[in-house]
Amino acid sequence: MSRLGRSPIQIPDKVEVKTLEGMVHVTGSKGTLSIRAQNGISFKMEGNRLHVIKDEKIQMPKTAHGLWRALINNMVIGVSKGFEKRLALVGVGYRAAVQGQKLDLQLGFSHPTQIVIPKGVHVAVDKSVTIIITGTDKHLVGQFAAAVRAMKPPEPYKGKGIRYENEFIRKKDGKAAKGKTA
Repeated sequence: MSRLGRSPIQIPDKVEVKTLEGMVHVTGSKGTLSIRAQNGISFKMEGNRLHVIKDEKIQMPKTAHGLWRALINNMVIGVSKGFEKRLALVGVGYRAAVQGQKLDLQLGFSHPTQIVIPKGVHVAVDKSVTIIITGTDKHLVGQFAAAVRAMKPPEPYKGKGIRYENEFIRKKDGKAAKGKTA
């Protein structure tokens, strides 16, 4: 058994967890998330704690137990608090704007760059250089943030590009003057 998988999940007030026919439904103030549980994984409620139980008779990797506990825990956190990723645009003339269901990025390319915002993700732009991505599904928020960052990853010489807000970019030295003589 997984050590992480054995630890119970605290269910906060105003969050409801239901298990029906292999499906787990988590409902909270931010919304509802559902996932189909893997064969051999079951759930048991005790008060305000949810236990993830691995069936020892069914052969599966030891890590699957901890994985399912983490997935359900992320669903509980998502419907109660939500998840947020912040991206910063670094570079002269780099701007972002939300136009309907599209994120419009001006990144110094000759053509405008637009990304369709998926359902379940909310995007806000602050001062046209900070992109705030929020949502209840941790995977969806992280995947969309990675897709936006991939449009223009930070380059190592000047640090220009799209980066996570607290990301550190190790900068390289430029070309050294060859054979300097004074």
